[in-house]
Amino acid sequence: MQCLFCKVDNDKVINSRTSLDGLSIKRRRECLGCGRRYTTYERIEESPLRVVKKDGTREAFDRRKILKGLERACEKRPVSTDTLENIVSEMEREVYDKFDREVTSGFLGSLVMQKLKILDAVAYVRFASVYREFKDISEFIDELKPLMTNVPKKKKDGSNDSRSISLQH
Repeated sequence: MQCLFCKVDNDKVINSRTSLDGLSIKRRRECLGCGRRYTTYERIEESPLRVVKKDGTREAFDRRKILKGLERACEKRPVSTDTLENIVSEMEREVYDKFDREVTSGFLGSLVMQKLKILDAVAYVRFASVYREFKDISEFIDELKPLMTNVPKKKKDGSNDSRSISLQH
């Protein structure tokens, strides 16, 4: 493995661990040229899964795109990067279990929405608003209504719980 820092192709593995999902191996390496340390990940090379987009085009499945979408939806929310990584790993495992060659972007989007609905209502609505391409506020409100059934009621002093959502229509 070529060192990221000095580009010398001479290192030693200091530590190897299997990831939590069992799909990759994390290796800690030390360059014998410059002495710096870095981390690499080893994954099984599978036959490439293709994603069929809405317009019919196909592209390689890329877990980083899903992670990026989750990060955008969860921006400024109390959700850790580890949690998002675990969701992407769960999704990747599910996709590879169900599909051999191709998966639709619609299936992936629905799967992301399922995971976000459980994880964080605000992130779910953010993602849904982009994914479902709401045309007007009524479509947005229709998406919020099922979430509103779980919103805590007003406190006796008349204040709302900080997690509550108020809709005026």
